[in-house]
Amino acid sequence: MEADFIDAGAIDGYHAHVYYDPATRPAAERLRAAIGERFAARLGSWHDEPVGPHPSAMYQVAFAAGELARLLPWLMLNRGGLSVLVHPLTGDDYADHARFALWLGTPQQLRLEVLRRARG
Repeated sequence: MEADFIDAGAIDGYHAHVYYDPATRPAAERLRAAIGERFAARLGSWHDEPVGPHPSAMYQVAFAAGELARLLPWLMLNRGGLSVLVHPLTGDDYADHARFALWLGTPQQLRLEVLRRARG
């Protein structure tokens, strides 16, 4: 039975992808600044055009597994109507985005075909 489960110890950290458009960019800027002030997180670049599997403008927030318990509830309450994808980093980019992800707000249709799948 234990073989049916994935060990959560395999999670190396997390990414949160905050999606925005021209009208919601000011809200995304406020959220980004607040995250940077309050959490131990690395704020990624602004991507005003689709990049990788992400179908619209977004920026990434990278953080350690230990920060999830603080950051996730805060995002739930303070995302300001923005859609946010949160996923673990397990070494399988496809599964991280397709199987293990959670959405705050309206989910986006990801372009999963561009992601690497883990071998084995």
